[in-house]
Amino acid sequence: MNKIMVALCGAGVLMTSSQSFAAAFQLAEQNVSGLGRAYAGEASVADDASVVSRNPALMNKLEGTQLSVAAMYVKPDVSLQGISTNNGVPASALNNSSIAPSAVVPSAFITTSINEQWSVGGGVYSQFGLATKFDADYVAGQIAGETEIVTINTGLAASYQVNEQWSLAFGLNHVYADAKIIRNLGANNLGVPSDTEVVNLEGDDSGFGWNIGVVYNIDADNRFGFHFRSETDITFEGTFSNQLPAVTPFNGTAGKKLPGSVAITLPAIAEVSGSHKLNDQSSVHYSILWTGWNSFQTLSAQVENVGTVFSKDENFSNSLRYSIGSDYQWNEALKLRAGFAYDESPADEHHMSISIPDTDRVWYAFGAEYQLSKVSSIDFGVSIIRGKTQRFVEKDNAGSEWGFKSKGHASVFGLQYNRTL
Repeated sequence: MNKIMVALCGAGVLMTSSQSFAAAFQLAEQNVSGLGRAYAGEASVADDASVVSRNPALMNKLEGTQLSVAAMYVKPDVSLQGISTNNGVPASALNNSSIAPSAVVPSAFITTSINEQWSVGGGVYSQFGLATKFDADYVAGQIAGETEIVTINTGLAASYQVNEQWSLAFGLNHVYADAKIIRNLGANNLGVPSDTEVVNLEGDDSGFGWNIGVVYNIDADNRFGFHFRSETDITFEGTFSNQLPAVTPFNGTAGKKLPGSVAITLPAIAEVSGSHKLNDQSSVHYSILWTGWNSFQTLSAQVENVGTVFSKDENFSNSLRYSIGSDYQWNEALKLRAGFAYDESPADEHHMSISIPDTDRVWYAFGAEYQLSKVSSIDFGVSIIRGKTQRFVEKDNAGSEWGFKSKGHASVFGLQYNRTL
């Protein structure tokens, strides 16, 4: 592996946050009932079976067997404007109006009451994911290319009603993750086409984690909730290849695939929420969500019989998300929702890059629940997410410096069906 290959491997493998809408590459979108409140009160509101994902101790508040199925359409608007280069390439060549494709994030949950004290439930959903794609001939191909990671969390949980005030829950989670990374050579003076693949890495892995939940009821109208989810270790194992010639000075693989891996730790998450009924029509909810991003300090990749092909400092810090929202029961059939949230970015301002163009962001949300019958309902939700404009310079190991101004916004639209079985 020569210096060019190492530099290109190190350009943000597995991590791009442009299609992620909580901190870094974390996803907040597990349900639509919470989407309309900007996910305020998720550890204390017992809307439907989706409580499995954010606090299963709330399952005791649901009667019988409950089913919820949801889909959220995420439309990102992430753009880059070039502001400087040091290699003679015009800064305008870095402009890109959209680097993140739209996506659908589905989820499904079921809960059932065993008796007055015990409830169990399960769910399939995602908590982390991303996707970005640049043209193969993008001039800064060493730090651009194509990045995709998909995670599927399958969780099972049980809750126990200790007394009128306290409920406890414990859950186990299986996380499947799949990733694909492609990097291209970009502008160069090596006599090699700019769209030449210098990194093609695909892999997957599974990991296990656990979660606990607590609910404390002050009275019938006031409740607090706490939920903690453990870290999950993931080692993406798959194949590495490139299109560089297998001759000096390139020493590439010429398309030959070699075993490769990248290890990451999905962070721990903790949430504290409160819910208060103000009167017969109105309730208010709030949350503080902590994500332990300090587990993500260095990113490195290994190739069999080669060793470490890169090591890249990320220096993420723990982040907080603050949200507040409300419900208003318009009539017997219709409930309205609204919410606001502020997300802190965990990214180090000295390590900003187009592979992780993360920023602080705010959410403006509204939604509604409509009762179709005594046993079924649907939820609608919309969130408008606005990120701060960032300016930064990213340098690759080939010596080029690329200056960017990035903007990251998104819209999320959701639909959910709930039914008592």
